[in-house]
Amino acid sequence: MRSANRRAAPGPKGGCESARPVGADRALPGGTAGRSVCLAIIAKATRMTLLAIKDLSLTIHGAPILKDVSLSIAPGEIHAVTGESGSGKSMTAFAVMQLLPNGAKATGTVTLDGTDILSVTEAQMCSIRGSDAGMVFQEPMTALNPVKTIGDQVAETILIHKAMPPAAAKARAREVLTRVGLPENRFPLSRYPHELSGGQRQRVVIAMAIALRPKLLIADEPTTALDVTTQAQILDLLKGLVAEEGMGMLMITHDLAVVADMAHHITVMRRGEVVESAPTGQLLAGMRHDYTKMLFAASKHQVDLPERPAPAPLLEVRNVSRDYRLPRTALFTPPGMYRAVSDVSFTIDRGERLGLVGESGCGKSTLTRAILGLEEVQAGQILLGGEPVFTGHKPNLAVRRKMQVVFQDPFGSFNPRHRVDRLITEPFHLLPDPPTGTARDAAIAEALTAVGLTPGDARKYIHEFSGGQRQRIAIARALIIRPELILFDEAVSALDVSVRAQILDLLADLCRQYDLTYLFISHDLTVVRSVTDRVLVMKSGEIVEQGATPDVFANPRHPYTRDLIAAAPVMPDVTEGAA
Repeated sequence: MRSANRRAAPGPKGGCESARPVGADRALPGGTAGRSVCLAIIAKATRMTLLAIKDLSLTIHGAPILKDVSLSIAPGEIHAVTGESGSGKSMTAFAVMQLLPNGAKATGTVTLDGTDILSVTEAQMCSIRGSDAGMVFQEPMTALNPVKTIGDQVAETILIHKAMPPAAAKARAREVLTRVGLPENRFPLSRYPHELSGGQRQRVVIAMAIALRPKLLIADEPTTALDVTTQAQILDLLKGLVAEEGMGMLMITHDLAVVADMAHHITVMRRGEVVESAPTGQLLAGMRHDYTKMLFAASKHQVDLPERPAPAPLLEVRNVSRDYRLPRTALFTPPGMYRAVSDVSFTIDRGERLGLVGESGCGKSTLTRAILGLEEVQAGQILLGGEPVFTGHKPNLAVRRKMQVVFQDPFGSFNPRHRVDRLITEPFHLLPDPPTGTARDAAIAEALTAVGLTPGDARKYIHEFSGGQRQRIAIARALIIRPELILFDEAVSALDVSVRAQILDLLADLCRQYDLTYLFISHDLTVVRSVTDRVLVMKSGEIVEQGATPDVFANPRHPYTRDLIAAAPVMPDVTEGAA
């Protein structure tokens, strides 16, 4: 089917230009994205359907999950499914791959290249997965085997299907890894996943998914945890694969800027149902459903931060450098040193909101650990309120208790066996005289109320809350001892656009109530632009640019800053009227 699709005759007037759908003018026919648009148009014109989902309903132990979901994908088409967490996006993809949990019951039809997926046996489905349909998961480290080399893992996909002998499978693994940007001269097949960056691991997962040239590629949030430049590279790679291989792609994401930029068709889901589905240009030109309008409005949400108080230094980072020891290359040679942070200096004033952006591996997390007093630096000094974070070679606990951190994954930072009241009072152990009895209960109630929850939530377990509510609880834990500085480490990167807007508004409200001072670390430039007064740009362990947030984004001076801003997907202007 793919080869026939490539040889299909051009559309009316001898080319794809005249047949291009509304909104496809971003993709020029001469480029990779243009070829993808052409393939999608030709397939639609000739009524070719690769994946057809019709009236798909799903229950798990009787609980309704999906209701009458219908969509179709043609060869060469990128079909995006978007919506909030719990909308049924991933369960729709899992139904296609038949990766459903125990107790799941699906009705309706799911047809992949003429095969009724819901009626095949597990043995038949095993032959379909990988060969006819490949899947790229959100977190590459959970999709990869940590004790097997990347070459073996890509070849394993081929060998399981007995598509090639071992020698040919290894050659194909080498070829496909090169295709996804991991050439053997720089990334030997003998490397293990832990030796690669997040973006490189995602490329390995993509290589595994396309090793047998599947007709359908399902990408489930493939770029959520990646920085903007790596995200741009992965998205370009996926678009190129769709164009060159003629495969169809089901793209699942809550990033509407990505959806608007690369999808030919958009399906919006809410609570297990499709609320709107249309070609990208048509949907952007006239969204019909209020939920769709709300999602796109939330993705461009602007936060109303209070005015900064008069400058008064709180955190001072002076010429800080952090080195890591490297393994010895020979028995009697001295170990090498790797400088992760190099001569970094900046100041955060009381009541100021400072942003820190940069690619993965630039040194953001290392610098964060040093500020928190978790790692000693080899040069320079870090002061909070004029007191050093480290005294001699030991952390200064009197200073450490004045700082708190909110992590990216709230669920992973909580003990699931403890109730909320115990979880958010964990920082009390830092206090010389922690509150007890009614004073403790009052502090818990105040912290939960401040983040938009109720005192009654204190007796619940963390699994009883949604992702946005868990992040609110994480913020309550950081606030409960009234720290002087809070560090937000990718605190909203995994949240839906609507939940993210609520959390960012919460931060603005807390700034008014508590005069918050925070360092906001994120790879999402849109968020950093919205919730910070100043921004630092970090590259290879150095601060390459800093200044007022509006000035840095409007007039970036360093080439690296310009590259970051250019790589970030941008939401197009949309119209809320009817099409």
